[in-house]
Amino acid sequence: MSETVAVVDYGMGNLHSAGKALEKMAADGQRIHITGDPDALRAADRVVFPGVGAIRDCIKVITETGLDRAILDAIDAHKPVLGICVGMQAMMDHSEENDGVDCLGVFAGRVRFFGEQYGETGGRLKVPHMGWNQVQQTVDHPLWDGIDDNSRFYFVHSYCAVEVPEEEMAGRCEYGLPFAAAVAKHNVFAVQFHPEKSADAGLRLLGNFLRWQP
Repeated sequence: MSETVAVVDYGMGNLHSAGKALEKMAADGQRIHITGDPDALRAADRVVFPGVGAIRDCIKVITETGLDRAILDAIDAHKPVLGICVGMQAMMDHSEENDGVDCLGVFAGRVRFFGEQYGETGGRLKVPHMGWNQVQQTVDHPLWDGIDDNSRFYFVHSYCAVEVPEEEMAGRCEYGLPFAAAVAKHNVFAVQFHPEKSADAGLRLLGNFLRWQP
């Protein structure tokens, strides 16, 4: 087995942590390559699109550098693609953040702010949503293999994906309101949580991705 796994570097992701976790779970012959080169993404066998920070900055950078088109080309070429955190949000139709920004439109749905929601005590939710939370698996997917339903994963985010069609929903979480913790379509899987920070369940998901043959 000889494969290149490209991790998209657009200057905003937690690349060291994600890269180390992927290296830990990689099979013999799989090489983890952190790159901001669109041509390198197109040449890779698998693509991981991580991210932290503001979505407008993310979309601006990937558009200006041509990484947006390279990610979409990888998807169109039916290569396995994994989005993480802001990488997942960037794959939605639209985000309300920073007065609104259009995203890549890989998945239907929009990204909204948690802070206008209220918890069980009637107080406004604390943002960001930070820490461990349960994820309900809503579809039988190869990336959930060996992971118990309602396992806990680590989240850090102030915005979440809502209004996702049921056929694209792969995992659901709740923090004041239900939101998409994972989405899936064809050769693309994306998660709002950070698998690289989610102990054994997160590492198992990354390992499943590295062996996934959609």
